[in-house]
Amino acid sequence: MTWPTVVERLPGDGTSRYESHAVAGPGGVMTDEVGVITGEVTVRTEIAGGRATVRIQYFEADEWYEIEGSPLGLTADPGPRLHQEIVQAVQRGLPEGLKDFHP
Repeated sequence: MTWPTVVERLPGDGTSRYESHAVAGPGGVMTDEVGVITGEVTVRTEIAGGRATVRIQYFEADEWYEIEGSPLGLTADPGPRLHQEIVQAVQRGLPEGLKDFHP
């Protein structure tokens, strides 16, 4: 299940931020800081400087964690489509992080 995406362009540096709520799939999502996260989560993709930084948090929590393998080099179509592909991957489960993610 995916909830609506929040899109925000941050002033000054040209960063675009996309956020969606999802349920992490089997095996959860591997993060750099705390290991695997499971359950209901918020996924954030920030596009800036030719890279996409992907973070995750437990739904309605304060702390954000970088998904292992982030940041990603950008594809020809960064933005909403890339973010949606990441969210779909989270829903399928990313127990190894983004190392095998190919948009």
